[in-house]
Amino acid sequence: MAEGSSGAGKQPSEVRYLHPQIAPKTHVHNELLSRLIGYRLHSVQFAQSYLQFGFESARVGDFPILTCQVMPTVTSVAGTAADGGAGYADAIRSLIGDEVVDTAEGPNRGFRVGFVHRVLVLRPTARDLAGPVIATLSDFADGSCATWLPGGNAYEYLH
Repeated sequence: MAEGSSGAGKQPSEVRYLHPQIAPKTHVHNELLSRLIGYRLHSVQFAQSYLQFGFESARVGDFPILTCQVMPTVTSVAGTAADGGAGYADAIRSLIGDEVVDTAEGPNRGFRVGFVHRVLVLRPTARDLAGPVIATLSDFADGSCATWLPGGNAYEYLH
């Protein structure tokens, strides 16, 4: 038998896995959220413990959904509408049909989704937390999604 033909002592040139190995993606503030710019809010669903915002775009074939387990506020020139306050549901519904023109997210600041005349703000206090998730943005055609947790990205102040 020729030397080395048994393969003993040789190192494999590459490691092969039965299942693909996916490296965890590092969160970049406002990267995914900013993809909503240009989308129009087409639906709002009020549920017992969350709000769900559905977006659509004529130029892109996906329909992302922002699910807020913590109730956001709506800020306009008339003031701020908060959950439980008079006119809150009307302020949320008034966003339907508006286009997203701006988004912002940063460490310890939470995030905001800006429309032409109003801004949806998600910056809860510890008292506002009702569970382990603050919000989730999902259903992009490419599978991109993000989940915001207390103590995590943009919500480090809630640990």
